[in-house]
Order: sequence, then structure tokens, then C-alpha cells
Amino acid sequence: MILQALVKQYENLERQGKVSGLGWCQAKVSYELDLSKNGDVLGVTSRKIEEMRGKKTVWAPASLIVPEMVTRSSGVSANFLCDNSKYMLGIDVQGTNQRVIDCFQATREKHRSVLKNAQGEIARAILAYFEKWDPQKAEQHPVIRENWEKLTEGGNLIFSVEGQEAQEDEEIRTCWEQYREQDDGERKGLCLVTGRKTEISRIHKVIKGVPGAQSSGAALVSFNAPAFESYGKEQSYNAPVGKYAEFAYTTALNYLLTQRDYTFSLGDAMVVYWAESGKEEYQKCFFDILRPTKDNQKKLKDIFDSLKEDTKVYLENAEMDPEQKFYILALAPNAARLSVRFFYMNSFGKILQNIAEHYERLSIVKPAWAEQDYLGIRDMLNETVNQKSKDKTPISNMSSLVLQAILSGSRYPASLYTDTLIRIRAENGKITWGRAAIIKAYLNRNYGWKKGERFMGLKEECTDTAYVLGRLFSLLEAIQKEANPSITTTIRDRYFNSACATPASVFPVLIKLKNSHIKKLERDKGGAKIYYEKQLTDIMGRLEEFPKRLSLEQQGQFTLGYYHQQQKRYEKGEEK
Repeated sequence: MILQALVKQYENLERQGKVSGLGWCQAKVSYELDLSKNGDVLGVTSRKIEEMRGKKTVWAPASLIVPEMVTRSSGVSANFLCDNSKYMLGIDVQGTNQRVIDCFQATREKHRSVLKNAQGEIARAILAYFEKWDPQKAEQHPVIRENWEKLTEGGNLIFSVEGQEAQEDEEIRTCWEQYREQDDGERKGLCLVTGRKTEISRIHKVIKGVPGAQSSGAALVSFNAPAFESYGKEQSYNAPVGKYAEFAYTTALNYLLTQRDYTFSLGDAMVVYWAESGKEEYQKCFFDILRPTKDNQKKLKDIFDSLKEDTKVYLENAEMDPEQKFYILALAPNAARLSVRFFYMNSFGKILQNIAEHYERLSIVKPAWAEQDYLGIRDMLNETVNQKSKDKTPISNMSSLVLQAILSGSRYPASLYTDTLIRIRAENGKITWGRAAIIKAYLNRNYGWKKGERFMGLKEECTDTAYVLGRLFSLLEAIQKEANPSITTTIRDRYFNSACATPASVFPVLIKLKNSHIKKLERDKGGAKIYYEKQLTDIMGRLEEFPKRLSLEQQGQFTLGYYHQQQKRYEKGEEK
């Protein structure tokens, strides 16, 4: 299913002219070698372009369409017309050694094989270059010596003859197509992607752009040991993918991973997504919804409203069909291969609906300074980690599981809830509105607690023991602060964790402390004493006993009760 969806995306991209055709690929090219008609090296021209990366402008290799490049794992394997200095010039940083000479010799033979019947000036110039060039004397050549560091930095090089790029020459392109069509002895079989009988691709091209994977790229489909072979079928013949399908899915996926505006990293995974139609407005809409900022809150609200009221979704006057199929793929590094964290497919409208329901579950009363109505997944996951530590990355697998749960509308992973509670305990009861929102959403979706009720703010009529205990703890802390305005350490710092887990052993102590604070209020602030005693009477009347222990579900209810009571106390215009 993944490969089929990517092959279809490739066909969309090819129609739009965004990717190369079969037998060609896009490569990063740093420099071109300028040749004369006689094959002499005349100069070196930079092909680098200026790019914005963050706030900086850098010089980066240009992306050019060149003949399809080989996949190297080990050994010597040459490309045609585009390669690094080892293959094109027979040199590297250390100079020239036997292996580098072998690389150059392989490139020479490759070009002789492809261009053996060519008669044009550009093809003859390239063949003449390979006849004349001696890697052993490369360092003595004035042009090469002057550009040595540039040429050996590892970037790809191409040929140009008197200003015309070799890969653009029609005769050379024809020679390359004829060379590719030669029978290379590849085994034929039934392609599992297209369903057609064709040549099976033995080695698949690598995928680049997944952080943490090898810089040279990693394979999505790969078999290289007997343990992975079935019925004696070696390499990729036990999961046969035709050459066209292999080229299409690798080209499409590599293209998607270069579109940084429509991809994002989450934990150790890189998430890519696309619509079946290939239209970019679906990707833009999905990116905005899943990564909300304080500047696009109204835009998101308009999208969700249009989804409720109409059969279409609108984004900046662009109309989108909710029935359009939409794909989300999360890839993570795994040595020389890629691991699929998850692959999810559904209609675009259903995915938006599931995300909207997720945001609805997260909705909760917030402090006045909170500017966002929607808590993005990355901000949400950040609530589970220590923001003072060097490594602020959430648990890798949990990140992907949370995203999958949001997209499909399924239950959240337990680690999201437990890690949030652990972080609250580690910080002595510090409950941000994001952490409270996570607890509320988890209790609602996974435990079915107060399902159907918004429960955004304080519910004074709620009689759940754990929730009432949280309210009581908040009130006891408020009394302590009222009696001692200059205090910096409250009962939250000392007793929150134990009160949340074993209330029977802690609350009697807190009640005694409260009595001392009430006496002080009676002396200094009589009105405040009456106000707090009324609240205490109301809350204590909802309790029958102090439980010995609270379950994980009840600890979340306790935390939410505490947070709601705290926010109620901060409301403007409260009369005491």
C-alpha cells in the first residue's frame, strides 16, 4: 500500500514537471568541468546557489536532472555524466591512490560503453577527455591545482563543452536511453506494486532526508542476508518490485522529503504527507492544522467551521474536497535502513474531523497570558519532558503513537499520560495548562471520564472523590497563601505528590495546618476567613472519606481538580 501510493504520487509529480522521468534523477551538483572540443579541461564553474536556511544565507549545490545514479554500498560503481571527483577526475583529498584510480577507470569504461556510437561534438569531447586524462598528473594541471579544495570536498561534478551541459545534449540523452534498454540479465517476475510482469529491481535506490539515517541515504526496501530470504529467493526477489515501480516510489519519496514546508520531524521520525491528487493545498492545510501558531488561530477555526457547515474545506479561497484520499507516512532511521513508524490513509475530511475532535478534547480554561486556542502536537509532547535538560526530545516511539492516535481518533498511548504525571511529580505539582489539557483529553478518550461534557473549567457539582480532593488541596494552599502572603514555599512543594497518591496519610496533616492558618485569618482578615470557610464547607460536604490510595485514573482527576480550582481563583472580578 505504501509503495502503490508513492508510485501514484510520482505520476502526479511527473505530470506537473516536478520530478524526472524514468532513467533520470535529480542530483545535487556543486561544480561543472568545462571541456574544450578536444577534451581538454579549460576551467571549473561553480553551480552552487544561494539558499535561506533559517536566518542564514548559505551556498548550496544546485539540483539538476542527470542520468539515473547508481546505489553504492561497497565496491566501485560508476555513474554517467555526474559523480564526485574520485570517479570524474581520479582524485580525492589525499591525492590519488589505487582505489581512486579504479574509480576513474570504471567511469571511463562506463562512458565508452554509453557513447560508443555517438558522433556529436559534445560526446566526442567527453570521450577525448577520458582518453587524455591521467589522474597521476592531475595535481600538476593548473586548473585542477587552483580548485583542488573545491573539487575534492565531496560534491558532484558534471561536464560542459564550451558552455553546454552534457546531459542536455539530445544525442547523449538518446545514447543513455539506448544503453538503459539493453538486457542486463535482471530476473523477470510479477511486480507486487503494479501487478505487471516486468524486470525485477534487485537493489533499490536509497532514500535521503531522514535525520539520523546515513548521510548517503538509507533503503526502505532491502534484503542482504539469508535470514531475510524466502524459498531461496535472494536479494529483493522475495518481495519483487519492478524497475519502474522502484524508480517511481524512490523518486517520489525523495522529492517529498526535500519539501521542508510540507514535512516535519517528530521525535526520531520524519513525517511526510500528500494527497492522492498531488495538489499542494492539501499539504499546506494539513501542516497548518497540525502545527498551529498564535498567528493562524483564526484560520484554523475557519477551516473547522467550514468542515461542519459545508461539504467543502476552504483555505485562503482554495477549495478542497473532504473525500480526497490523504496519506501520512512516518519514517525513522534504523542503521542502513528506514523503519516505518506508521502509515495512515483516510479521507482528508475524516482526518481533519479527528484532529478537530482531538483539539476539542484538549480545550481547557487557560491563563490570561496564553495566546493559543489550539495546542500543537509538538508543544503537547514538550509538556512531557524537562525543559531545563539538554535533551528535550520526547520518547521517540511515543511521539509517533500520539500522532497516529490523533489522526485516527483512537486511544492515546498510555505513555503520554504517565509521562505527563511523572513530569508534574518531578516538578512538585507544577501543572501548566498544556499538561492539564493532556490529562483532560486522556481521561475523556481512554477512560471515558465525563465523556460528552466539555469540562473546560471548574465543575463545582462534580462529586468524584479524586476531583474533589484536588479542589480541596488547591483551597488549602490558597488559605496558606492568604494567611502568609510573603511565603515562597507552599504545601504544593512538600505534599502534592503524596496527597495525589495516598490522600489518607496526608490530608489530616493538611487540615491541622489549615486550622492554624484560619486562626491567623480570623485575627487579620475576618472577611477572608468567612469566604474560605464557606468554600471548605461546600467541598468537604462532597467527601465521605479520604481514600488510602488513588489509581492512575484518579490521580489524573485529582490533578485536574487542583488545576481547575487554581484557575477559578485567578479569574478577574472574583469577590471574596
